[in-house]
Amino acid sequence: MLNTTRNLAAALMLSGATLVAPASAQESQTIGLAVANLQADFFNQIKQSVEREAEKQGVEVITVDAAGDSATQVSQIQDLITRDVDAIIYIPAGATAASVPVEAAKTAGIPVVAVDRNPPDAPADTFIATDSVAAAKELGEFVCEKSGGTGRLAVIQGQIGTTPQIDRDEGFAAAMADCPGIEEVARQASNMWMQDEGFNIAQAMIQRDPEITIFWGQADALALGAAQAAAVGNLSDVIVVGFDGDVAGLEAVKSGTLTATMTQQTQLMGRLALESALKLAKGESVEAEQLQPATLTTQENVEPFIAEHP
Repeated sequence: MLNTTRNLAAALMLSGATLVAPASAQESQTIGLAVANLQADFFNQIKQSVEREAEKQGVEVITVDAAGDSATQVSQIQDLITRDVDAIIYIPAGATAASVPVEAAKTAGIPVVAVDRNPPDAPADTFIATDSVAAAKELGEFVCEKSGGTGRLAVIQGQIGTTPQIDRDEGFAAAMADCPGIEEVARQASNMWMQDEGFNIAQAMIQRDPEITIFWGQADALALGAAQAAAVGNLSDVIVVGFDGDVAGLEAVKSGTLTATMTQQTQLMGRLALESALKLAKGESVEAEQLQPATLTTQENVEPFIAEHP
């Protein structure tokens, strides 16, 4: 660790020792990567990008998976702090207790890079994410055009209180405000952004209102679950849109199971996260917010994203 190396060097100088630590030891850095849930393709892609770039640069990465549990993540990050990592890349497992790890790391003098989700009451040193407000608005405008400006909309939200859930709600709602012919008839949040949740929520919505014509799942997994429920319920000509550009989501867009998704730049975000963590560890300044665009993805332009994810 940098702190350990500096302390050792200082001790050697004070004692009059002539030994000098090797350059590789002086420059070696260890980054903690705390991931919300590695069952999700989105988080896996960011993990792979961080680790791939770190290997190129000779940086050690310690990865921990909270499996969607906030309490587990708090404990994991406390362990990373105890191990004196040089910086932490943090993807909060949820809104509950999300600020605790940031506050603990800052108290220990360890910089934090938040990815995808940023605790509003204890923001990280920098926040890297998709501009979900702008992206969801573009998606909503696509839905308005695709539907001819009319329809019955069901919304399956992500985990309440997380940055993407809040921003995607805001962006899509802004588009719907300009499309009064689409009526929102159902809305329910998921707990884990998972496909089985999307299926169960959508199935219950269809039972209450079999005239639904549009499903907006705030993640590809939720949208895939909704598409499955629509097929089981024999709904025809239903527009189903998601968000993320996961591998399964992209394949579903190609097949026509999903009408569209917003493809996030997961590989870019992983590289930016590592770059920012290393800069912060060296005491360099980094912008407080680094928002990236997403791409509206339909059958017409999905193939390149399947071949190589951005």
